Amino acid sequence: MLNKEELNKISESIRSAESHTSGEIRVYVARHCQSEPLEAAFKKFHQLGMDKTHLRNGVLIYISVADHKAAIYADEGINETVGKQEFWNEALELMLTQFKLNEIRLGISKGVEKVGELLKEYYPIADDDKNELENEVIIEE
Repeated sequence: MLNKEELNKISESIRSAESHTSGEIRVYVARHCQSEPLEAAFKKFHQLGMDKTHLRNGVLIYISVADHKAAIYADEGINETVGKQEFWNEALELMLTQFKLNEIRLGISKGVEKVGELLKEYYPIADDDKNELENEVIIEE
């Protein structure tokens, strides 16, 4: 799916995006999605304990590589602040456009960057910010 170099570049995109926001971004990559991507993202978000961040400002980018599908699921703290799922559509479109060109890594990195930009507006980085969630990409085996 993704090689080590690509995974490292995505992790670096996450670190870079999080350097401007207190929001927490994670990327989960599955080969196939057995349900709707947003439903799968919701389940993984909670399985990964992403709903335990201090400000409830975690965001999961869920990717189904073979299906060229993606979803962005945000914790309730973010949704209360920014509103509905449409907030994430621009980031999703950036990713899906690249996926159609078979540029999976580039699509994920662009999506992460856009999510970081969107989060920065509502959750700027704080002086005492702590990285609560790992930045490594999670690959479904």
